[in-house]
Order: sequence, then structure tokens, then C-alpha cells
Amino acid sequence: MNKTLQMVFTNAAGQPVTISVADPRDNLTQGEVAAAMAAIIAHDVFLSQGGALVDSLGARVVSRGVQTVFGN
Repeated sequence: MNKTLQMVFTNAAGQPVTISVADPRDNLTQGEVAAAMAAIIAHDVFLSQGGALVDSLGARVVSRGVQTVFGN
């Protein structure tokens, strides 16, 4: 099953920006993700079309799986 951590920020223009990380650890905590997002904002790690990331809106882990019923 594929898992992706999606971290959602607001940029300087007020637009949402999602940063996705493939294959996150299974035991991530809210505190760890919040701390990582705060560090990304504090150190200006990413720049979006609407400017710097200025706030964190939330995060989620998205799981996707495929189950073959017939054939390849």
C-alpha cells in the first residue's frame, strides 16, 4: 500500500500549498509533523508561486492500494 504524508501550508498570498512526502513512517506523531512544518516555515525551505510559506494548516497521511481482481 502506498502512503504519502501531505503537509498543507498557507503562502504569503493566502493560498494553500501542499507538500507531499512519500512513504512516511507508520508511527508519526502530530508533534513530530507540526515541528517539521514549523521548521520548514522558519527556515524558508520552500518558495511557492504566492511567496514564502507562512502558516501550517494541517497534515494527513493518504493511503492508496490496488487489489487485482482478475488478470495482471
